[in-house]
Amino acid sequence: MIKPHKESHAILKGTLLLTVSALIVKVLSAFYRIPFQNLVGDVGFYIYQQAYPFYGMALVLCTYGFPVIISKLYIEKMSVKDIQGAKKLIVTSSILLSLIGVLLFVALFYGAPYIASFMKDPHIALLLKAISFIFLLIPFLSIMRGVFQGSGDMKPTAISQVTEQFIRVSTILVVAFYLRNEDLYTVGAGAMFGSIVGGIVAVLVLLFFFKKRAKYLPVFFEKESIPTWSEARRIIKVLCIQGFAISVSSMLLLFIQLGDSLNLYSLLLNMTNEQAAKEMKGIYDRGLPLIQLGTVVATSMSLSLVPIISSEKVKKDISMLHDRIRLSLLISVMVGIGASIGLISIIEPTNIFLFQNSEGSSILAMQSTIILLSSLIITLCAVLQGLGKIIFPAIMIVLGCLFKYLFNIYFVPLFGAYGAAFASVLSLVIIAILLFMVLLSRVKGEIMKGKELIKVAVAALIMFFVLKGYRWLIDPFLDEPNRLEAGLEAMFGVFLGGLSYLIIILKLHTFKESELSLLPLGSKLIKLLPKKNRS
Repeated sequence: MIKPHKESHAILKGTLLLTVSALIVKVLSAFYRIPFQNLVGDVGFYIYQQAYPFYGMALVLCTYGFPVIISKLYIEKMSVKDIQGAKKLIVTSSILLSLIGVLLFVALFYGAPYIASFMKDPHIALLLKAISFIFLLIPFLSIMRGVFQGSGDMKPTAISQVTEQFIRVSTILVVAFYLRNEDLYTVGAGAMFGSIVGGIVAVLVLLFFFKKRAKYLPVFFEKESIPTWSEARRIIKVLCIQGFAISVSSMLLLFIQLGDSLNLYSLLLNMTNEQAAKEMKGIYDRGLPLIQLGTVVATSMSLSLVPIISSEKVKKDISMLHDRIRLSLLISVMVGIGASIGLISIIEPTNIFLFQNSEGSSILAMQSTIILLSSLIITLCAVLQGLGKIIFPAIMIVLGCLFKYLFNIYFVPLFGAYGAAFASVLSLVIIAILLFMVLLSRVKGEIMKGKELIKVAVAALIMFFVLKGYRWLIDPFLDEPNRLEAGLEAMFGVFLGGLSYLIIILKLHTFKESELSLLPLGSKLIKLLPKKNRS
């Protein structure tokens, strides 16, 4: 009688471990860019960022895409004691992902000169060739993570993900430090090499756990494990459709970056000289770590409700389903708009503190609104997938990349890098509207309340004026602040803005006690609620 409880507890604990590791990975992936930019400057940052989206896509494929689908199929087979079916799944997946990995490697390695030429910077080919090797690791990382997750053992996946990013980030910063006086394209290629090192270490970590857990796992590769063509075709279909769909849905910010990598520099080059265009693109790219960190904070809260949404769908409790969807969207809007408005209010000292000067602060302010939009879109995608609509969100993300690319062509010649920021915002607004319309047609009920949105808007507006007043009082004493002074101003602004926003949100009765209890740190927030709003 105790066993099911123990298994349920182990699954919950494993899921929490995987969530925490994913959060650490995302924070590391955003944060390291700041010291890296400080070491290599805006031009070096531009060079690195031109190739980064290709690595990011490989990372998503072997972290969020294929392992999730493999683990899901593996669980289905093992739950009905279909050991041979599980073996055939792994054999088919291994062959398919190996083929995909090799094809992507060949396409990027040999296509690097053409892609770099299209970007109007032939030297970027060196970085693209360096990063192409990461695609060869996709089958190893995806299969082993999928098997462990399907077995309910999340520890190997969590440790491999954190280790991969820690080694990658450490290698990138060490290489950047020691090669900082060399050619910047060499530094960029060295940084890309760090991603390969991180991937190889992750494979070794997984192999260690695979050997350690060998007696609990089936022997996958044997003569009886070879599937028939009809069996293999079914597995291939699910892996390709659902694996790529889940992966693409996690690539929102990557696709926006990809759009900029493909044509922003070339468009800027038509307006100014080569050096100035590279510096301008590098300054524009400063917004990426800020957007990533803000989005991670916003989505970590809203996405915590998605499993509850899936369970309510299974229970067919329509009222509760609507309420959970409403709450997840409200949380994403609340945290997203707070992060966006807060960052806009203190963007200049933040820029000086993190990136050494205030260049491009107005561009970063425009980019800050992406935090709200990306948080809402990521939540909408997760909710739709929880409701069983897997393909449509992926189509919208791809469409968003196309919009971004085309809008760049129109707005960059008019407004420069500021036009590229506006193109990103406009693309995301269109995606958010389309996703929201589909969700409305799917749910057929009220999932966003105007009264709640007004409360959030009022709280954001008050926070904006609080921070403007704070800066109005302090800026006369900091005519030309150094990095330390700017850092203190920014950090105190974050504390002041965040605290005032949170207090106002809670005092306006935006949430009930029962709603806050579903969120991370909800028990702490409940104490700030007015007593009459607790239920």
